[in-house]
Amino acid sequence: MDYCIYADNVSKSFGYVKALDGLSFKVPCGSSFALLGPNGAGKSTTLRILSGLLRPDKGHVEVCGTDVFLDSGIAKSCIGYLPEDALPFLNLTVKENLEYVSILRGLKDYEQRIIDILNDLNLKEYVDRPAGSLSRGNRQKLAIAMAIIHEPRVLLLDEPLNYLDIPTQEEVINYIKQLKSTMLISTHIMSIAERLTTGVIIINKGRVVWEGDIDGLRKLANPNERIEQVVARIMGGYFENA
Repeated sequence: MDYCIYADNVSKSFGYVKALDGLSFKVPCGSSFALLGPNGAGKSTTLRILSGLLRPDKGHVEVCGTDVFLDSGIAKSCIGYLPEDALPFLNLTVKENLEYVSILRGLKDYEQRIIDILNDLNLKEYVDRPAGSLSRGNRQKLAIAMAIIHEPRVLLLDEPLNYLDIPTQEEVINYIKQLKSTMLISTHIMSIAERLTTGVIIINKGRVVWEGDIDGLRKLANPNERIEQVVARIMGGYFENA
């Protein structure tokens, strides 16, 4: 099996705080995995390391079969990364933001790609407006567009539905589901994980505490127990009672 995301014994500390503590997991190419965990579990740190923005203290990470730090240019070219609370360049227009990222990504003939993505995410009417004048939800959609403009093989999404109202969430969920990228999506909302992913990696205190698929989680439920309660038990260290 080919793996498009690979982390082996990854550790990272910030001063006296250990964010990741020997984290290891693999995501097969073409699959979609949710990264779940309580606040402070290390989810955002994991995505930042995989994207090449943060170097681990130790451990090895590969994306698209390439070491993220030894061959960073090759690895980053296949990655689309959406950080939590992402903001576009507020002084640039919607179109200028997408043009800027397209040029940075080395895209050629990107004009049609920009038109398509503006139509797909219902941003066309804002094309010439400064990003700073958009609602927070439309800024989030623009940030998503910037992350995927180059049609990356691997998508790392940190809370992609932040700030979106329910109709817009549906619009973005449907759009993300039709992408062909391998995806690792960090979210606090189990219903989003169920709709966007088939695999699950649960981490706590910087370590993987459970890994499997959504159906596997459902099978761990006690009578009348919701899947969210199963996840909470695993996060809380009560998996042995499942």
